[in-house]
Amino acid sequence: KAHKLFQHALALDPNHADALNEYGEFIEATDQDLVKAEHLYTCALLLEPTHNRALVNRKRTHPLVEEIDQGNFMRIDRKRDELFRIPDNNAALRRAKMEMYYQHIYHTNAIEGNTLTLAQTRAILETGIAVSGKSIMEHNEVLGLDAAMKFINSSLVHRIGSITVQDILDIHHRVLGNVDPLEAGRFRRTQVFVGSHVPAPPDQVEDLVSDFSEWLNSEDNQELHPIEFAALVHYKLVYIHPFIDGNGRTSRLLMNLILMQAGFPPVTIKHELRHEYYEYLEKANQGDLRPFIRFIARCTEKTLDEYLWTSRETQVVSLRHNNRHYNDGKTIIVEEN
Repeated sequence: KAHKLFQHALALDPNHADALNEYGEFIEATDQDLVKAEHLYTCALLLEPTHNRALVNRKRTHPLVEEIDQGNFMRIDRKRDELFRIPDNNAALRRAKMEMYYQHIYHTNAIEGNTLTLAQTRAILETGIAVSGKSIMEHNEVLGLDAAMKFINSSLVHRIGSITVQDILDIHHRVLGNVDPLEAGRFRRTQVFVGSHVPAPPDQVEDLVSDFSEWLNSEDNQELHPIEFAALVHYKLVYIHPFIDGNGRTSRLLMNLILMQAGFPPVTIKHELRHEYYEYLEKANQGDLRPFIRFIARCTEKTLDEYLWTSRETQVVSLRHNNRHYNDGKTIIVEEN
């Protein structure tokens, strides 16, 4: 009941610093959720920087939350290292990579409203045959993402610290090339509106992307964890919103480029999470980017879990062709033809 009362109060006035701080204190005391409580203290301070109680509360909880975040990064790193130890010629891993490739294209398009199913997306890429009842634009969105991902894999993955403005335009050109050839690979020339966010006017876009590219390649980012860096890359580009269309897809591709350069597989943001995804982007617009970074970290870990599970599952299934006992040190598998 108390949760509902706090939520109702904040629905009536989302910018009430006292309500935000007191809700944080309630969550910290009752739910022991330091991460959410510290976020609420931060939101209160963004509205009222001199709020005494929020200052005290955040000073107390911030180092503890930093420790939690770093612990999560370390756990994800261990899973990345476990995946890295699987040989590239492992048949199970190769199948997992192909399946995740199709899933990535399907989900990132579905977030933007594409209605092709995963099976239809796979069929288009494998056969090149059109799916009856679906628009040409939806087919071209699949082909565009496929072209952009192949371009990244072949040309950009190994160029660490040297991603140029032209590279960003080249990614966008492939994303949108078959959908809108006139706008593909070109900065927008009109004002756009993204919900409550109003991006910079078009005459500032080129300079903003140039500054973004300079920041992207700066040595200062070496101190950031790759997931944190990749999430910031995504957010900063989509905040600029340099294109008429394809900003989300281009930003997610650039994010994955950073992650792949750090040894992670391309991360899939599932379309079922689109509302959560946009909610965290909105929170970042309000001044606290850490919830969005944590969201990307969870998506990264989920992707790694799927790779590892698929590889292990396929390896176990492959044993069914033999009448033998297998002992992996933890369980004994008995298989019969």
